[in-house]
Amino acid sequence: MDLLDDLTRELGADQVLGRSLDRHVRAHDASHYLLVPEVVAIAPDAAAVARTFATAARHGAPVTLRAGGTSLSGQACGTGVLLDTRRGFRGIEVLDGGARVRVQPGATLRAVNARLAPYGRALGPDPASESACTVGGVVANNSSGMAAGTEHNSYRTVESMTVVLASGTVVDTAAPDAADRLRAAEPGLVATLERLRDRVRHDPGAVAEIAERFAMKNTMGYGINAFCDATDVVDLLRGLVVGSEGTLGFVAEAVFRTVPVQRAAATGLLVLEDVEAAAAALPGLVATGAAALELMDATSLRVAQRAEHVPAALHGLEVDRHAAVLVEYRADDEVQLRGRLTAARPFLDGLPAVVPIELSSDTTVRADLWAVRKGLYAAVAGARPEGTTALLEDVVVPVEHLADTCRELAALLVEHEYVDPVVFGHAKDGNLHFMLTDDLEDPSSVARLEAFTEDLVDLVLRHGGNLKAEHGTGRAMAPFVPRQYSAGLVAVMRELKDAFDPVGILNPGVLLTDDSRAHLADLKPVARVEEEVDRCVECGYCEPVCPSKDLTLTPRQRIVARRARALADAAGDTALVREIDDAYRYDGVETCAADGMCATACPVGIDTGALVKRLRSQDRGRLEQEVWRGTARHWSVLTSAAGAVLDTLRRVPAPWVELPNAAARAVLGHDTVPRWTPDLPGGGRARSRGTGGREVQGRAAAVFLPSCQGALFAPADDGPGVQAALARLCEEAGVGLAVPAGVDGLCCGTPWSSKGYTDGHARMAEHVLQAVSQARDRIGHDVPVVVDASSCTEGVARIMSDARAAGDPRATEVQDAVTFVARDVLPRIAQGRIRPVDSLTLHPTCASTRSGIDHDLRTVADAVARTVHVPVDAGCCGFAGDRGMLHPELTASATAAEAGDVERLDAVEHASCNRACEIAMSRATRRTYRHVLEVAARALDGPG
Repeated sequence: MDLLDDLTRELGADQVLGRSLDRHVRAHDASHYLLVPEVVAIAPDAAAVARTFATAARHGAPVTLRAGGTSLSGQACGTGVLLDTRRGFRGIEVLDGGARVRVQPGATLRAVNARLAPYGRALGPDPASESACTVGGVVANNSSGMAAGTEHNSYRTVESMTVVLASGTVVDTAAPDAADRLRAAEPGLVATLERLRDRVRHDPGAVAEIAERFAMKNTMGYGINAFCDATDVVDLLRGLVVGSEGTLGFVAEAVFRTVPVQRAAATGLLVLEDVEAAAAALPGLVATGAAALELMDATSLRVAQRAEHVPAALHGLEVDRHAAVLVEYRADDEVQLRGRLTAARPFLDGLPAVVPIELSSDTTVRADLWAVRKGLYAAVAGARPEGTTALLEDVVVPVEHLADTCRELAALLVEHEYVDPVVFGHAKDGNLHFMLTDDLEDPSSVARLEAFTEDLVDLVLRHGGNLKAEHGTGRAMAPFVPRQYSAGLVAVMRELKDAFDPVGILNPGVLLTDDSRAHLADLKPVARVEEEVDRCVECGYCEPVCPSKDLTLTPRQRIVARRARALADAAGDTALVREIDDAYRYDGVETCAADGMCATACPVGIDTGALVKRLRSQDRGRLEQEVWRGTARHWSVLTSAAGAVLDTLRRVPAPWVELPNAAARAVLGHDTVPRWTPDLPGGGRARSRGTGGREVQGRAAAVFLPSCQGALFAPADDGPGVQAALARLCEEAGVGLAVPAGVDGLCCGTPWSSKGYTDGHARMAEHVLQAVSQARDRIGHDVPVVVDASSCTEGVARIMSDARAAGDPRATEVQDAVTFVARDVLPRIAQGRIRPVDSLTLHPTCASTRSGIDHDLRTVADAVARTVHVPVDAGCCGFAGDRGMLHPELTASATAAEAGDVERLDAVEHASCNRACEIAMSRATRRTYRHVLEVAARALDGPG
């Protein structure tokens, strides 16, 4: 029996992925290495992990543990079995009022901190990748971050763990009898740990070496400081597993001691003449009590000037050799913060700053500053020259050596002819990150990397530093562990690995290796495909927000599939090209919500949904384009007919509909025929009749373009719907609305753009521009267009944006109805006229998040409910126009986590701002979701 069949027998067919597409898309992580696994396994629990280890051992196959895949040093990719531990391990349990938290390895740091936020606590490690990196990687790499230092890293804050050893033994280090159980199950391992502990402790030289190395950040080799810190064998095991990069076992669960969140903070950007000046200022900055000091060199600052929100200190600055330090002070309250700022000001004012540093407590300003820093790696890498690969390394030296190290590192980069390298990092800790870009398919570039790495190792060790501070040893620095440590400590590490993993199946080649050139092997090739694909650095920041992440592919995987196909095509591997194409149609194209949420998380703004729409367009034949072009001409007839069909289907016994519907989908295709389910609403009503056959009286403040979703789908509980609700609110406020002529035939264009029907979209866009222009001319003064469904608002805004870019004078401002009500209607409604409900659970949509109206959504919700909940796991529902009917499995997968939150919250009302999303959430939660403006209209104290 081969490995694939054996794993399938052990785990089940639904937990083992052997297709070429599955193996290739999961082979990629954020590093510059690429190893394609033989098979991908998904482990739902610790027992499945143990069975996977046993199966791999029988076949002599290596096992690589994989969660977020944000690792930069090659420790999350490998041959043999790639074990996906993200899907089945996302549990988060807050303990002791937030003082501790029990977390599984698939949970992202952002999700954990969101759960802890109400308690004023957070995890100690704070890496820049917190939106995407998972607890599994945080423990495996002994993460620290921007303010954690060595005091609050994983090693110092993990209190206990449940670990699955290579043998299959499961150890809960918090159990009262953990030591006895471990001795009984693993006597050889325990004996080795105790022997190594005593050997290290009785060697003064080893103790002194460990103290020196671990006084700084250090993720080079194993965490052998545990031999000096722990006496009990269970505590020793826990300490050694932290930072072991998946080479000693799998952490199925960890309990962290959390840290208090200091609510008061002030942040600013200190700009100096060059890196040397910035480094020289660091000791004094540290002495002022700064909580975080983030160094950015000139290239970093040029990238920051291209950000959406440019820091004020960089406005108009012609960056030459400049460098900057992002400085942040934190305190428990404003009084304490003011004291710290007052004490720091004399030193700050005495620095030779290019512009005076302004420390701001404004949350938006601070968020923009941190967004620049946290997205720096991916943003710089995304702008790299075509055909090159980005390599990010991190080192640490004593802070007093940082200025000299910066100067010598800069010279070293010039000597090896690296163009525009980027240097940044956690300066408070003496921790430097630097990024190189090069064509690693060119043998001369590989030779240059080899020579540079040798010189870098000499430089860092000469200054008493460590070759890895945060990112783990991985494959990138494994050959140099013997250069950093004495032979005796390297021998301890090797014996440690052999004791934990005698068969050698856990991530071989990572952290320790006998190959002195291993860091130059398996380098990731570069394929030129499409603009979005070529800019992607595979950081994985996009994955947590993707609605299809647990069903088919993530945005990163959709992109790397295109790369894998291009490489296979270039190599003449037609069989692999065909296999990828066959699987990609459903996994990559049909089940992509194309919601654009990936662009909101991507540091370089890649919208993989736009790529998918283009691929859909390429699949459309001339006849299909012409048919859908015709639908734009007869949209009112089609929406009325669709609504009538939905009304009719609701009156027919469900089996009479479901059986022929299933047959039609089987014959014509699931991506062509929607699936009808009994929970779908009936048909809506014509929009021309939606406000009682008249416009809302008064001086018109907007042209109201109701969404055709109201014509397709009946409102929740067959109520009046959002169109009538907006009219009711405007009447109460004395705000007039004008409705365009021919409104029943208008649409935002999304049904065409999302499916790739470009001609039909162009025709509908012209209809909208003409109708809105005529309505505005009739009003006689300048007003915005208001749309009552967030996704449709975005579609109309796109029409206007394209028209504006083309110089069309008909282009005008577009507002969502939620924003219009929050800013122009609610302030005009008399106090006391709205009687709020007790509680409301709110679902922000992907469109509301992308367009930046979530604040207005919350404003309306707060006005109509005493308590408003936004589920921690809220995300795109995956309904995506008609995707939720064509592929209901997408919506079911996308809403599963949020549905659990909604059930726990158990609010009186449930609201959103888009009818399709309301249908999706009602289906997922069995609660009735309605538009937040409907809730507001119902809450008015007076006749409706």
